Amino acid sequence: MERVHLKEVTTRFDLEKRGHLQVMYGPRQVGKTTIVNQFIEQTKHPVHFVTADAVGNTNPLWIEQQWSIVRELLTESATGEAVLVIDEIQKLDNWSEWVKREWDHDTQKKIPLKVLILGSSRLMLQQGLTESLAGRFETMYVGHWSYGEMKEAFGLTPEQYVYFGAYPGTMTLIQNEDRWKKYIRDSFIETSVSKDILMLTRVDKPMLLKRLFELGAMYSGQLLSYTKMLGQLQDAGNTTTLAHYLELLDTAGLLSGLEKYSKELFRSRASSPKFQVYNNALMSAISEGTFEEVKSDPRIWGRWVESAVGAHLKTTAILHDIELLYWKHRNDEVDFILKGRGKVVAIEVKSGAKYRVNGLTAFKKQHNPDKVYLIGGDGIPWQEFLLMDPIELLK
Repeated sequence: MERVHLKEVTTRFDLEKRGHLQVMYGPRQVGKTTIVNQFIEQTKHPVHFVTADAVGNTNPLWIEQQWSIVRELLTESATGEAVLVIDEIQKLDNWSEWVKREWDHDTQKKIPLKVLILGSSRLMLQQGLTESLAGRFETMYVGHWSYGEMKEAFGLTPEQYVYFGAYPGTMTLIQNEDRWKKYIRDSFIETSVSKDILMLTRVDKPMLLKRLFELGAMYSGQLLSYTKMLGQLQDAGNTTTLAHYLELLDTAGLLSGLEKYSKELFRSRASSPKFQVYNNALMSAISEGTFEEVKSDPRIWGRWVESAVGAHLKTTAILHDIELLYWKHRNDEVDFILKGRGKVVAIEVKSGAKYRVNGLTAFKKQHNPDKVYLIGGDGIPWQEFLLMDPIELLK
């Protein structure tokens, strides 16, 4: 799968003119900082790398100070250029206004300073880039690792990938599942909710936010109406609150609520969401079953496989700015619909005890998609599909 690599970052900073402010974003622990460190080691440009993680969020002069430091480096640069890298910048109040001021100053003075901003949440984009910095930035998304990447790096089997997911930093712990699950819960789930969401936006019911994530991860790959959510969650408020919290979990790269495919936009957004984790590790970490227990139960294993396929498609959808949806009409259902580049592709996942193709037939009759695919059964083996780049389906 195409993703941001060291080569791409190097190309943007070494071969292009000053261009746009570069923004690299994506979920926690997918390799953003590693890519930047590799770039720093090999580039000929002087680089000033700082993180806003431990900076007080009310210190407006901090960004100006970092900019001044790298401007000094620029005066001594043998290449005539310098790079400023700021990690976790979204933790500073009004950071985009200060970046805009410094960036516009350099543009006016024709100072050849290049800037890379790193962030772990799309909230950063929504709260800053699209407002103060409109027209000044270019984004690079670093998503969760594909099965092909995990197989090459760690020798994972398809079954291990489906259960243990795609966090590279956790692979040394998978032989001790209790320790692995605790690490995922503490270092990824709790940290993402507490820092990437609660520190960046107002959440009146933080415990409800956490419970919604747990419910969604448990039901990943399944439909659940907001009415049913209200029945399973205490102090859930109303459907508007749940929809908003699900959107926050989505921006943090944890849990998505896929919308129903419809030619009518309003009906699509008003539909019951289909839960989809971004990484199957999030699903396994809160489950009671072990790897062997989940794998040995065809009914349960089928849900895990479908969720892994959905996570694979979700990363592709974000990377290529296309839509990932589902479809349901009465008793007919299609697991996933890819919509983009002027095409519509229907995908049904068959695994474990589940086998149905009636949904594909009904969808094809009603909506005449460009292509339909069956994953598993008599179709493409799910193991092979996880090695494919789904964007090829839209060609």
